[in-house]
Amino acid sequence: FKMSVMLETPELPAVFDGVKLAAVAAVLYVIVRCLNLKSPTAPPELIYQDSALSRFLLKSCPLLTREYIPPLIWGKSGHIQTALYGKMGRVRSPHPYGHRKFLTMPDGATATFDLFEPQSEHCTGEDVTMVICPGIANHSEKQYIRTFVDYAQKNGYRCAVLNHLGALPNIELTSPRMFTYGCTWEFGAMVNYIKKTYPQTQLVVVGFSLGGNIVCKYLGESQANQERVLCCVSVCQGYSALRAQETFMQWDQCRRFYNFLMADNMKKIILSHRQVLFGDNVKKPQSLSDADLSKLYTATSLMQIDDNVMRKFHGYSSLKEYYEEESCLHYLHRIYVPLLLVNAADDPLVHESLLSIPRALSEKRENVMHVLPLHGGHLGFFEGSVLFPEPLTWMDKLVVQYANAICQWEKTKSHCSDTEQAVSGQE
Repeated sequence: FKMSVMLETPELPAVFDGVKLAAVAAVLYVIVRCLNLKSPTAPPELIYQDSALSRFLLKSCPLLTREYIPPLIWGKSGHIQTALYGKMGRVRSPHPYGHRKFLTMPDGATATFDLFEPQSEHCTGEDVTMVICPGIANHSEKQYIRTFVDYAQKNGYRCAVLNHLGALPNIELTSPRMFTYGCTWEFGAMVNYIKKTYPQTQLVVVGFSLGGNIVCKYLGESQANQERVLCCVSVCQGYSALRAQETFMQWDQCRRFYNFLMADNMKKIILSHRQVLFGDNVKKPQSLSDADLSKLYTATSLMQIDDNVMRKFHGYSSLKEYYEEESCLHYLHRIYVPLLLVNAADDPLVHESLLSIPRALSEKRENVMHVLPLHGGHLGFFEGSVLFPEPLTWMDKLVVQYANAICQWEKTKSHCSDTEQAVSGQE
């Protein structure tokens, strides 16, 4: 009798309603926290030295001082921005038409890149070529590259896009070597081809993620590499693999999970070329002969793959030596052309401690500007009103806008120099 009375009391449904309300509130709280809905939108943080060049850039590049507004519902989550880039690349991606070029390297490797001609005249009337290095294991057929190339073509740029050695599924390796974190050989061969084939062209160097490390290292390796280069743009790179390796093993911001996914993709690429890289009938470097395939199969991080395979392509004796020598950190101060370093504060792959590198450089060097928006993830930077992103991203527009400004700056300098020479000649 007491039990039936308890069941008939009106308080119990109220308790259930309270539990439901608490559950809904908890879910909403998690959504708000995970999507960072309370995070503000703001113009990117800029670190630079006051100079004539920086003042010209601030005036000529509205995106540097304008608020970056990501899609309302999910755009403030660096994880979703990164996941969408990784899964989709871009939405409604165009299909620019290019010609594939093949270059034989001194060690027998075959470098490939795709060449896309401009679709309109450049705003300065000059011949300008963007030489582009994609992210890890990427190539010209990736959607984010296609979207950027199409936009650059429409703005009057010829584009040359490196296909990382071994990354294209339909191109076989011709020597026991793949692309690595900091090897600049293939990129340098592509740049030299462009300089030779188009003697009047000037270059804008662009690198995404791992490609940012390669292009900065390439420019800093030799002063000759900076000849005919107007500027360099690096997007979402980490600057030092040696410093990054510890942070990339941490679960903070799910970096360990991203590390696992990227390692799994690298394993698939390496194993797709196993016959050329590890076959018994292949003449390979002595350092590669002791690579343990069983360790490769069980690897769960990029560091394990780099230690067991990648460092051995170039004969490094340890992982520390490989990361130390192949990072652009020690080459950045040797770059004298205008340099734009772009990162996102919510990039889950690049730990905030690594951003002290571009910050310190841009506080000392007049040619360097570091751009740090609050949102964007890793190579995301999507824009859009509420839910669906636009095909063209903030990153795409910024790179072209900055390149246009540098081209205008160089043309103005050249015009002033010609005027001064004419005046002095008359005197």
